[in-house]
Amino acid sequence: MAIPIISFVGNSGVGKTTFLEKLIAVLKARGYRVAAIKHDVHEFEVDYPGKDSWRLTRAGSDIVLLSSADKLALIERPDAERTLDELVAMVDDRVDIVLTEGYRGAAAMKIEVSRSAHSHEITGRLDDLLAIVTDAAFDYQVPQFGLEDAAGVADFLERRFSLEPSTKGLSGKVDR
Repeated sequence: MAIPIISFVGNSGVGKTTFLEKLIAVLKARGYRVAAIKHDVHEFEVDYPGKDSWRLTRAGSDIVLLSSADKLALIERPDAERTLDELVAMVDDRVDIVLTEGYRGAAAMKIEVSRSAHSHEITGRLDDLLAIVTDAAFDYQVPQFGLEDAAGVADFLERRFSLEPSTKGLSGKVDR
């Protein structure tokens, strides 16, 4: 069976990242290997002026790798934005599940995060919609979970995708 890829979508500011933090903690506590992929439509920086990685990138390196005993980072200036499938291919043999934030238009199942203070509409396509995480009620025939119910969403994903923790090759370390 293919690795499950679930995109968490919704308007800006509704709590997608906050919910994903909670869900990842629950999944890790249950023994799962998790990849998180964040889609950012803005130009972002992972290193800062003056840092060695920034200096090497600025000097013209096409790829800069940062490596230590407990972290590995790759900074690359790609010719074009990578698709979600291309990014998943970089990690799928080492994780049990991929959770993304964004990628509304990608061919992945979606969980909408909605907060009534921000919107009363679903942003994704209904045929891709697995569930809704919300503080309101929606008239859709998909499971709905509260904004704090990461354990309920984890239970749902385990059932829906017949998930079982594996011993694939990533560290079990969790930074808190």
